[in-house]
Amino acid sequence: MSGIVRDDLMAAAARIKGKAVRTPLLRSDLLDQMTGARVFLKAECLQLTGSFKFRGAYNRLSAMPHEERTGGVVAFSSGNHAQGVARAAQMLGMPAVIVMPADAPDLKVERTRRDGAEIVFYDRLSGSREEIAADLATTRGAVLVPSFDDPYIVAGQGTAGLEAGEQLSEMGLEADMAVVCCGGGGLASGIATALPGAHIWLAEPAGYDDAGRSMEAGEIRPVEAPGRTLCDALQTLSISPLTFGILSARGAAGVAATDDEVMRAMRFAFAELKLVVEPGGAAALAALMTGQVPCESKTVLATLSGGNVDPALFAQIVSARG
Repeated sequence: MSGIVRDDLMAAAARIKGKAVRTPLLRSDLLDQMTGARVFLKAECLQLTGSFKFRGAYNRLSAMPHEERTGGVVAFSSGNHAQGVARAAQMLGMPAVIVMPADAPDLKVERTRRDGAEIVFYDRLSGSREEIAADLATTRGAVLVPSFDDPYIVAGQGTAGLEAGEQLSEMGLEADMAVVCCGGGGLASGIATALPGAHIWLAEPAGYDDAGRSMEAGEIRPVEAPGRTLCDALQTLSISPLTFGILSARGAAGVAATDDEVMRAMRFAFAELKLVVEPGGAAALAALMTGQVPCESKTVLATLSGGNVDPALFAQIVSARG
């Protein structure tokens, strides 16, 4: 499986049926007034393990031949992919080792460990999670499960787009555009495949807008100066050839949201939708609220991609004025 087509998403949907949550599409009159559009928010913060990542993880692991499952899996993640892989492995009776940055949120570490995964920490600014994970996989005879650079992962994430398309169709609507929280581009690539008629906008954290710059340049451009961002879930240094190829072929464009803009979106989601959304999961909403995406009179699908946020940080953000 080297490319992604709609049939791959359909196969993934069959694998995860009864395992993943069919998350709702939500809307807000106030958001529609702010944007001049009809905005529908795919609430993947309500997905199993708290993010869309479970979709791709379960699809990837359940597609593995039984003879490959004995050695288990190794993954690298700041938290959401970690939790998705850990839960999928637990459900399928497979051992899992997750390489996580030492500064990963405690909540994500605890929940990954709670689902039975072994955790190996590294320094995200000096260590190579890819090399550490590859070495562990070789040593343990395990299968390496990337967070986005894998066709089965992308196909699994794309089931969120299939669902959203079906939900819109039930209302007699079709998405003109999709605004997608973007780290490595797995979710965006999956949704682009699921919704071939929608223009794709990639919402990234300021300073980590490599996907958008790559689209503009016509070649992969990694993050130039890695730094701190509240959006740990989107703190990816480069998209992959797989996701770049899918997104560039669709003419995707990127926008970036600052920490302040993301926090404003988190407060909006809590106040208006009664949802807990993590910083990275609020990037698409932030992009819409800042007016960076030209969407007036359009039907817009936007992702709320995760809800795994430290309780103390969340309380601080939603109680702040701004």
